[in-house]
Amino acid sequence: MISLKHFFKEWIAAFYKYVKLLLGHFVKNFLSPKFAIFESVKSVMVGKMYHQRGKNAQLIVNSFVVTVMVFGVALGPSLVVNDSQTQTVLSSAFGSKFVFAQEPGAGEGKVLGINTDSQLQVDPMTQVSDKPRADIFDYTVEDGDTLASIAKKFGVDTDSIHWLNTGINETKLKTGSVLHIPPVTGVVHTVQSGETIYSIAKKYGVSAQSIVDFPFNEFTNDETFALAIGQQLVVPDGIMPNEEVTSPRVFFNQMTPNAGTVAANGHFIWPTQGVITQYFKPWHKALDIANPASPMVMAADSGVIIHASWDNTGYGNMVMIDHGNGFKTLYGHLQKFAVTVGQTVKRGDIIGQMGSTGRSTGTHTHFEIRTPGGLVDPIMYLPK
Repeated sequence: MISLKHFFKEWIAAFYKYVKLLLGHFVKNFLSPKFAIFESVKSVMVGKMYHQRGKNAQLIVNSFVVTVMVFGVALGPSLVVNDSQTQTVLSSAFGSKFVFAQEPGAGEGKVLGINTDSQLQVDPMTQVSDKPRADIFDYTVEDGDTLASIAKKFGVDTDSIHWLNTGINETKLKTGSVLHIPPVTGVVHTVQSGETIYSIAKKYGVSAQSIVDFPFNEFTNDETFALAIGQQLVVPDGIMPNEEVTSPRVFFNQMTPNAGTVAANGHFIWPTQGVITQYFKPWHKALDIANPASPMVMAADSGVIIHASWDNTGYGNMVMIDHGNGFKTLYGHLQKFAVTVGQTVKRGDIIGQMGSTGRSTGTHTHFEIRTPGGLVDPIMYLPK
């Protein structure tokens, strides 16, 4: 007698053979012809596409662009953030440069964006452009403005605004009125017949060199610094004659102390004797030391002469010293050289004589201190 276990085993084996036979018959008589038809159609389509390749490329590209635009418009609202928890998550993920702004009194609909106003926290390592403005800016007075607040906003002093806007004062400062703001602290002068940069400089108590060095002042002749009648000239740090000065200013008449010996490696001595006629500014990253007696110019620190010849960019006869510690110094507008390229000099050695060569309006030495990070204010490195 056959056991129940043996019976089921035999039944499963027979059923497996039956299904296998049935599937084989199905594939042979039904699927194979279908696959053959599919392969034939595919071959025809591929052939046509190959022979007509590129014909519909423009249509496909345009369709893709339109599709992207449609999805952009459709998915745009998904950037709207409506809960404070999501704000916190996004702020943590992307940092303080992302802010959530909404209309006053609105309860929702805070739009994710990038802060572009004064609320943006600037990384201390980020360099902000220090280029001065070229033109006079017309500013519309807002409610709560004062001359002092406007001056601070544009980085000039109140005297400069007062001089450019005849008759203006705090009592006449009205909301909606327009003020002319100079590009820098000083005077904006309209050239009259017979005037020169020398007479203009004398009128406003500055050096002619400071007028020449302002990058947006133009001349009809760059060799003689000739001016056109009616042109506007920016006079940095100029003071209007016979006008009371109410803002603190830096005057360019402080005597330079005699040169003395100091420690090596980044400790410099004054390169010459004279009067500082122009300090370090964004457009003039150097000191101008003037002296009509044309004294000798000395190496501010020990190093190797890497330049001692004429320079076509405005420095005239120029010497540059590499001090080997990341610092380089430059001495421009010399009238004579006392060194050659490749030689070494000690701190205090004579390298030339003060002159007025190149883009210069008078006898002076243009003195720069250069570092791997750029030009720095020499006053910060020179003895007091």
